[in-house]
Amino acid sequence: MSFTLAIVGRPNVGKSTLFNRFVGKRLALVDDQPGVTRDLREGDARLGDLRFTVIDTAGLEDATDDSLQGRMRRLTERAVAMADACLFVIDARAGITPDDTLFAGLLRRGGKPVILAANKAEGRAAEAGLIEAYELGLGEPIAVSAEHGEGMAELAVTLAPLVEAAEAAVTLAPEDLPDTDQDIDGAARVITAARPLQVAVVGRPNAGKSTLINRIIGDDRLLTGPEAGITRDAIALPVTWDGTPMRIFDTAGMRRKARVQEKLEKLSVADGLRAVKFAEVVVVLLDAAIPFETQDLRIADLAEREGRAVVVAVNKWDLERDKQEKLADLKEAFDRLLPQLRGAPLVTVSAATGRGLDRLHAAILKAHDVWNRRVTTAQLNRWLADMTAAHPPPAPGGRRIKLRYMTQAKTRPPGFVVMCSHPDKLPDAYKRYLVNGLRADFDMPGTPIRLHLRSQADDNPFKNRKKSTPSRLSKHVRKGATKKG
Repeated sequence: MSFTLAIVGRPNVGKSTLFNRFVGKRLALVDDQPGVTRDLREGDARLGDLRFTVIDTAGLEDATDDSLQGRMRRLTERAVAMADACLFVIDARAGITPDDTLFAGLLRRGGKPVILAANKAEGRAAEAGLIEAYELGLGEPIAVSAEHGEGMAELAVTLAPLVEAAEAAVTLAPEDLPDTDQDIDGAARVITAARPLQVAVVGRPNAGKSTLINRIIGDDRLLTGPEAGITRDAIALPVTWDGTPMRIFDTAGMRRKARVQEKLEKLSVADGLRAVKFAEVVVVLLDAAIPFETQDLRIADLAEREGRAVVVAVNKWDLERDKQEKLADLKEAFDRLLPQLRGAPLVTVSAATGRGLDRLHAAILKAHDVWNRRVTTAQLNRWLADMTAAHPPPAPGGRRIKLRYMTQAKTRPPGFVVMCSHPDKLPDAYKRYLVNGLRADFDMPGTPIRLHLRSQADDNPFKNRKKSTPSRLSKHVRKGATKKG
């Protein structure tokens, strides 16, 4: 999409609600509390027949220092510089404020086309605010209601010539066309520009997730700072990292459930959990000073239970003095505390200096490759025979459990089905024996493995059918036939 529209305005005027209206999804967090949005969020917008890229920005505030508000304002100013046009949103019910006047002046001097939208314009309470909006010198305001979808047709009419002009100025070169190659059924997933690798970065607050992603993309795109919990939305950023097309999700820091009291933080954590479900590889970022806290373990276990490939990255490694001893302690703690992820990549990085990012990139690709691993049925059954010969399954109640047949039913993560007798009697310890054997013998360290046991009787269509009781007539017929014989 060649046209980009930045939505700007002071806090709590409805920018994120309008963004969600444009993209047709509830991507951005919305709350009555002002200042919810802090990072830039991009989305593919649709308004009538128009298609364009829209950017949701943090609320503009009159701050130019290095405070959180000042850093948020500089990030919004960058969005304005990136965009082809700006949609300046005011609150029609609240009327024009001094901040609205200040920012309208900045946008006028910026040289970009500016569309003035007076939001929350439904009802008579907004009439005075619509009249005041002319004072901003940005032309006639468009009365809209982001909540109810009013005014979208008028907005589309105003946007149409700007979008058409931008599209007419762009010609696609052959190398810019999207890759339409499809994965062949059963083949490994191919990472292309059209289907990039989905990576989510998760962890506790202040672990350095946003700083790490900024270092990867080579741009200060995400808001960072010493304050914990700056990130609130799960932001998806497209990037080509060392030749690999990716979509990296920055997520809000996840604290213990007991400490999450505010509604906004609950929304932020839920947004991060959705990012984990959509990801293919989850990077669990730890703080080298306090690694493997209880919450870190819960986050890693969540990623494993969701069936995602997991990479554990230890940040702030540049601050460690005795690196060799610390690394040995980390590996020991990892194997002891997260046995379900035994063998998963453990990488040390420094988001501040960029050291270790090459190792992190390689670990992500390795984890993704293992997550897509497929083993042939012939290999699995030879392996199963060797495993049962080396360590036969138990015989509860004197009845031997027979493992007859094994096949791989799926990938992403690898899932296997074993046909056996008495599947409900096979102990968990023996299942772990099989799973650990699969990891070791087929080079699948760290990835979640799903093992399902099925009885051949489960495939019998007559299994649950009740036996019909013979009628009195049929008894007599059989009795007569017997006498004749």
